[in-house]
Amino acid sequence: MLLLTILFFGLFCGWVANLLLGGGTRPADWTKVLVAGFGGSFVGGLLASLIAGDGLRIRPSGLIGSIVGAVVVLLVWGLFEKKKGKAPKTGRGPNGGKSGKHH
Repeated sequence: MLLLTILFFGLFCGWVANLLLGGGTRPADWTKVLVAGFGGSFVGGLLASLIAGDGLRIRPSGLIGSIVGAVVVLLVWGLFEKKKGKAPKTGRGPNGGKSGKHH
């Protein structure tokens, strides 16, 4: 049960971070969202909870820190993809959704 809770929490934080970065306008890459959620929860959530003095208990500061951490992970991931020249997934073909046929 704990594993499912951790999985859901990471996915939720990654999803919220994706929405904050404009993810509602493009299809989500769920692997990226899950990894960002886990990474953000671990680093951001842990730091926010410890700074706020909540310890390791689940508190609002940890949730906010997890989402902020996931946003940072997604931003850094996007920078690395741009640097490699890899275009972000848009769900469209190589012509930007145009078939190339003229009517």
